[in-house]
Amino acid sequence: MVTDRQVRRLMKLVKTEKSLSLAAAKAGMCEQTGRKYVRSGKLPSESKAPHTWRTRSDPFAAVWEEVTALLETNPGLEAKTVFEHLQRTYPGRFADGQLRTLQRRVQVWRAQEGPQREVFFAQERRPGELAQSDFTHMGSLGVTIAGQPFDHLVYHFVLPYSNWETGSVCFSESLESLSEGLQGALFALGGVPKAHQSDRLSAAVCNLQTPPAFTERYAALLRHYGLEGRMIQPAKANENGDVEQSHHRFKRTLDQALMLRGSRDFESRAAYEAFLGKLFDQLNANRQARFAEEVAVLRELPARRQDSFKRLTCRVRQGSTISVEHNVYSVPSRLIGERVAVRLYADYLEVWYAQKKMETVQRLRGRKNHRVNYRHVIHWLVRKPGAFANYRYRDGLFPTSRFRMALDVLERDAPQRGHKTYLKILELAATENEARVDKALRVLIGAGRPIDFETVQAMVREAGALPRPTEVAIEQVDLARYDAMLSGFAAAKEAVR
Repeated sequence: MVTDRQVRRLMKLVKTEKSLSLAAAKAGMCEQTGRKYVRSGKLPSESKAPHTWRTRSDPFAAVWEEVTALLETNPGLEAKTVFEHLQRTYPGRFADGQLRTLQRRVQVWRAQEGPQREVFFAQERRPGELAQSDFTHMGSLGVTIAGQPFDHLVYHFVLPYSNWETGSVCFSESLESLSEGLQGALFALGGVPKAHQSDRLSAAVCNLQTPPAFTERYAALLRHYGLEGRMIQPAKANENGDVEQSHHRFKRTLDQALMLRGSRDFESRAAYEAFLGKLFDQLNANRQARFAEEVAVLRELPARRQDSFKRLTCRVRQGSTISVEHNVYSVPSRLIGERVAVRLYADYLEVWYAQKKMETVQRLRGRKNHRVNYRHVIHWLVRKPGAFANYRYRDGLFPTSRFRMALDVLERDAPQRGHKTYLKILELAATENEARVDKALRVLIGAGRPIDFETVQAMVREAGALPRPTEVAIEQVDLARYDAMLSGFAAAKEAVR
């Protein structure tokens, strides 16, 4: 077979050699073949006829109309699903090895006759024009805090022109988390872009309204910073594509950084957030040139941040509790019957009364949960011990697992007065020192001694009555013994052979 390289050589030789036969011989072909290519002026690859015929019979020819009818009715059908349908309809007619043949035929049909596919239009970005943000779940990375799973999200903020990014830890896609994250990002950025774009987050967008509009609080946040608010269309995450793609890159980079670190456990949330901050700095280090263009056109920040909390007013119930966003929190009993102001932040809430902050409580996630501080109700429970057995929020009356164990011991040893004794011990923890009561219970439970209020009270008030927890000493392992054991095992194995 004559190659393109031979023909190119022939074309050069016919200009220098005395005859065509000599040029063809030097090019490695006969004179007749050389004359054919000189006359046509085409290379062998250009002279081939396109392959339009089949080399074997089509096994799906008889059912192809049925296949196309299925694909036209349901464009989302996969070729494998259609193939399995054909196998069920025509038992024994199609072998598993013919699946790839059908997949190729379906692929060609979709390209030639199938429905039009969605077109994505590349956008030209300009410095300082747009910022995008979104929440991303981080559970797949397996981060732990002090050994406990840390289920959290990251509010992710990106400038599409320079890809500069930052983020903050949060626990829900609430407006408080959005406000805290957006304001933190703008102050880290040091300026305000022209517009901010988000998805159809219900905390920021009234999706049931026609046409959809921003919520009052989110619109106020945008006005405070002079931001133009933009939202994507429903189920069109590609419109927020820059931040969506940044999610993927950021989480992959974080995963690799955690591997290099050698551990996914952090001693505290602050340590984890510091680790994230360093990672964002590393990611932004190579974006300084385009980032400088953005900074040059950003508008100035306002003089102060807007409050990122939600204001609520609640009446304190007779159980010394308030209901906030479908969750129950306890407050001091002296507030029963009063109306208190609640400032609901992303991670915590504050209870105010008469312009004085009365309580700061960690915010609960989800709904129908409760957080009861035993110090708020214990003094009245001591007076009404009968209410303890069926108290709805009883699980909030065990500061540590040791208190739960102590109640079990008391119920076993003194069923009639166990609850009264436990409540008096719990009141002692509230008025004296919870940690010292816990230590006293540790000593009594560990020694198998009876638990009574007088003994616990005496141990708490006597400074030297509580010994330190037992220290467990682990001797250094002698690896030479392990090596000797392996050597002996190898020798015994050789002896058997």
